[in-house]
Amino acid sequence: MRVFTATLATESNSFSPIPTTLESFETGVYFPSGTHPDEPRLTTSQLPVLRKLAKERGWTLIEGLCTFAEPAGLTTRHAYETLREHILGELEAAMPLDMVVLGLHGAMIADGYDDCEGDLLARVRAIVGPDVPVGGEFDLHCHLTKAMIENADILVGYKEFPHTDHTERAVELVELTAAAAERRVRPVMSVFDCRMIVSAPTSRQPMRGFVDRIKAMEGKNGILSISLAHCFPYGDVEEIGARVLVVTDGDKAGGDALAERLGREFYAMRRELAPPYHTIDGALDHALAGKGGPFVLAEPCDNAGGGAPSDNTEILRAMIERGIGNAALGPIWDPQAAGFCHGFGKGATVRLRFGGKAGAASGQPIDAEVTILETIKDHRQTFAGSTISLGDSAAIRVGGIDVLLVSRRNQAMAPDMFSGCGIDPLAKKILVVKSTNHFHAAFAPIAKEVFYVETGGPLPRDYSRIPFTRLSREVWPLHPDPLGMG
Repeated sequence: MRVFTATLATESNSFSPIPTTLESFETGVYFPSGTHPDEPRLTTSQLPVLRKLAKERGWTLIEGLCTFAEPAGLTTRHAYETLREHILGELEAAMPLDMVVLGLHGAMIADGYDDCEGDLLARVRAIVGPDVPVGGEFDLHCHLTKAMIENADILVGYKEFPHTDHTERAVELVELTAAAAERRVRPVMSVFDCRMIVSAPTSRQPMRGFVDRIKAMEGKNGILSISLAHCFPYGDVEEIGARVLVVTDGDKAGGDALAERLGREFYAMRRELAPPYHTIDGALDHALAGKGGPFVLAEPCDNAGGGAPSDNTEILRAMIERGIGNAALGPIWDPQAAGFCHGFGKGATVRLRFGGKAGAASGQPIDAEVTILETIKDHRQTFAGSTISLGDSAAIRVGGIDVLLVSRRNQAMAPDMFSGCGIDPLAKKILVVKSTNHFHAAFAPIAKEVFYVETGGPLPRDYSRIPFTRLSREVWPLHPDPLGMG
């Protein structure tokens, strides 16, 4: 069996000031044909899975370009069209094929293309024809569009938030697409539009139980796969919103009914899905009053994983003004300040301006005397079997607070983000992490308590504050009850 695979993915924040350029992909995850390591990289997880199965089953695997750019603003037309045409050229050269497996995101927007994944899949379908199964793995923070459904045979999304199951879902996708290619199953997809914009961590109830119940349904009664598309709240496109996707073995009517039933259950939980958010002072007061530590304070409003710059200084300034010590915060994206620290060297005490650079929602820079605790070239953190570069990084101390400065924009994933740069996270009373929920898998086990803080960063947790212009249907919370369920 001849199999082609490639990845083209990013998450596009329509309101981010940071453009996603060709260089964003080339300096992010960028593996030309045959160069991908055996270690998975989230959106490229299908490739290591395919390599393993190809060896075991005697398949011929043709590897195309695999690339992912850290979430930011709109992708330039030049970047998208260049990468798309590169992959389509590899696909044409690989023909004839028995199946195609793609790594996608589902929330990629480019200049002139509101639905990059739908566009890419349509062009793939035009090349391979109607009889070659096309499968795609997608991030649950996606826009599950009509074009994606119409042009793929099987789509499988991550079930976990944080996305610790990307390899597991890749195995699921590859096995199902292979079964379709071998005519052992006849996959059909059913979708229900939940008409809501939500954030739904699976690290807490009720989402944890809901996902576990969905997983238990798969493999029974002709149900091949169930995915929940939570949506990406900061993509200003017409089809934004949560959806339920059910893939059945030829049972369209049954799939439609199940998708609607699960979708209405999902919708009924909408007010309970997001964690409670504290004010900055309320969160700090709570942590300081508690015994032991570390107390982990998450700052989703400045999460690079949602396209934010990750250089907002509001919570750090409050901590400095309150004289809080025995704390750490990171990562702050500031390549210039990190570079200055590498120039000064470990142990130097200098005046430094850092943070507050990318836009109005970044706040004002911090100007302070700092001690440089450590400098690391190509500093890395781990996440779900992958290593993620934070670039040349520096740990500094301002007052009693240790701050991690990074040159490659990324969110907080694991405590080794701190420890690998000379900051002991276990010794701190307070850890502030710039992340929505990907931090939770690795930080929760070391935390005395985890709670979430609303700051003035560019990703407001109140979605009614987002200035959408493209919505043409009513969705919650912009509308109180678009499904009329109370």
